[in-house]
Amino acid sequence: MKQGRFISLEGMDGAGKSTHLAWLADYLRARAVDFVVTREPGGTPLAETLRELLLQQDMTAETETLLMFAARREHVAKVIEPALQRGQWVISDRFADASFAYQGGGRGIPMSLLQELEAFTVKTCQPDLTLLFDVPWEVSRQRLHAGRQQNGTVQLDRFELEAQSFFERVRAAYHARAQASQGRMQVIDAARGVDEIQQDLRALMDGFCA
Repeated sequence: MKQGRFISLEGMDGAGKSTHLAWLADYLRARAVDFVVTREPGGTPLAETLRELLLQQDMTAETETLLMFAARREHVAKVIEPALQRGQWVISDRFADASFAYQGGGRGIPMSLLQELEAFTVKTCQPDLTLLFDVPWEVSRQRLHAGRQQNGTVQLDRFELEAQSFFERVRAAYHARAQASQGRMQVIDAARGVDEIQQDLRALMDGFCA
């Protein structure tokens, strides 16, 4: 059986990942691709429990990092790798790149430690393609608050409550990770309109699926 392919979506909240993930699912469905959609932190019952702790409970940066990678190990072992082995494609809203951005860039956890944790928990399971939806902090904040108000809630999680400087570091770390990725991470200017972004996505996916 042919091995499946793994696509991850990255970017700060408010970058439009959810909208473009739905478009990507429609794109693959139209091509009769068998796929699963998942997210991080989360994807399994245990990882979803850890997600709630990570988003709501105060903790040290070190504890946050270890819990992120614990959730990721469950996710890889019980969702991602089995799906790929079945020949399915996997679309994940965030993967290990997020830890290098948030825990590394944002929290200041040493990149060398993150690399060790990645090797231990992820092993050889890496995305074939990562779509990094990039927006300035101001755009991210505006969209995030507008979306929460539209949904009837303005409560933010502990990451969303961080200062602008935190997100500037996250964004810089994402860009550094993309530059070192040898083309795996494709940076998409997500401050533009949805139609324009999805034209670029279609061109990228047409090449990826060829």
